[in-house]
Amino acid sequence: MNIESLINNPEWLLVVLAPLFIACMLAEYLIGQKQGQLPENSRYTITEVACNFTLAGMHQLSDLVTGLFVAYLYLWLFDWRLIDVEMGLASFLCLMILQDFCYYWFHRASHRTRWMWASHVAHHSSERMNFSTAFRQSLMYPVSGMWIFWLPLVIIGFEPKWVVFVVLLNLGLQFFVHTQWIRTLGPLEWVFNTPSHHRVHHGRNPQYIDKNYAGVLIIWDKLFGTFEPEVETVRYGTTKPVNSDNPITVTFQEWKLIFRDLTNREYSWRTKLKMMFVPPTD
Repeated sequence: MNIESLINNPEWLLVVLAPLFIACMLAEYLIGQKQGQLPENSRYTITEVACNFTLAGMHQLSDLVTGLFVAYLYLWLFDWRLIDVEMGLASFLCLMILQDFCYYWFHRASHRTRWMWASHVAHHSSERMNFSTAFRQSLMYPVSGMWIFWLPLVIIGFEPKWVVFVVLLNLGLQFFVHTQWIRTLGPLEWVFNTPSHHRVHHGRNPQYIDKNYAGVLIIWDKLFGTFEPEVETVRYGTTKPVNSDNPITVTFQEWKLIFRDLTNREYSWRTKLKMMFVPPTD
């Protein structure tokens, strides 16, 4: 599949990149783990890898099912675009930067509002960190509203297929920051999100919680006061562990609690609505 086909059918991008992802995981396991180069909390286990791959498959299926609705909405909004953006190298780089900026705010909102955390918590629920952790996604992202954060890009005038392509490219690039194999990338740490920065993001150490929301560029965290360097050894997971490798349990743990609160007759509807958008407790 050539690049033009990928741009016209961006949903295939992660499938095309899958062999590279698998190769990285095999290398991390065979070289890093088997030769004792990695800590215990980076170990691959059959049950967790199976859970991560299942979650990734459920996530992809959910995106395909909801993609038609989102595509229709994006195309409708594109008719109301502010300008006509002609895609070239400069406009592509501009779209990458703007999308990464939008991703920062999506990611930050996913940690600071309970409704969105209910989807995102699946990604943080593992107490290990290796390349397979990147596959640990939620099928509920369309429900919590991830697609809303890319609407400004379409309204500006970027063609929807390019927006979706860059969103998935950003997600694909983030695969490579989910590892303990790479300790530091030197001067690149100043500008880009790196494994070190992202390990902090997955930490449940008090000083690491709700830090380093970056997708590709760490500059947003430095600009908006959410940057934290990796100093203390990272303890992975959430403060309320899920303690399960069942993908259904991992996906719906927080949604179950939300449903419990929404059906609690002791709460008023005003209270229930407020509870959906306050920061999560974990």
